[in-house]
Amino acid sequence: MAEASSANLSGCEEKRHEESSPESVPPGTTISRVKLLDTMVDTFLQKLVAAGSYQRFTDCYKRFYQLQPEMTQRIYDKFIAQLQTSIREEISEIKEEGNLEAVLNALDNIVEEGKDRKEPAWRPSGIPEKDLHSAMAPYYLQQRDTLRRHVQKQEAENWQLADAVLAGRRELEELQLQVQARQQAWQTLHREQKELVAVLREPE
Repeated sequence: MAEASSANLSGCEEKRHEESSPESVPPGTTISRVKLLDTMVDTFLQKLVAAGSYQRFTDCYKRFYQLQPEMTQRIYDKFIAQLQTSIREEISEIKEEGNLEAVLNALDNIVEEGKDRKEPAWRPSGIPEKDLHSAMAPYYLQQRDTLRRHVQKQEAENWQLADAVLAGRRELEELQLQVQARQQAWQTLHREQKELVAVLREPE
């Protein structure tokens, strides 16, 4: 059951990866940078799911898995699904904030237009270093501000995630205590029943 579930979780990633893989494109065809970025994300998620296998997950929570295997499976499935969704949302936000799709598409167009050009590209000052600096400085400043906002947001989410993890650990500990208490109660009841049967069987 665990292997099937893990395979199902990674199946969609593998299918998406195969559909967008550069290997599936005929030779000589130019692959857009946007598609390459999406392929990299799909490959990363596929490897992430493979690295965080169900077996490793159960090894970390072996005692809880032995007590509640089905619940452990559900927790793992939900964790992997939420992790993939969270990563995709973060990447989508980065692409939107940096307008990456438009930038990458514009870069593809520039490359295509420059394929047939024989003469060197014109630069306003004629000094490549100066022109590069004047063109890239605003972009890097914008990226710096974007990264700062992203870091601040990520730090806040990390605190929330840490609180959620602590709460989850407390719930697991409480559940383990409940399971142990029920197990002890059952053992006590079973022992008392055996003693009662033994008393009833004694001759008067």
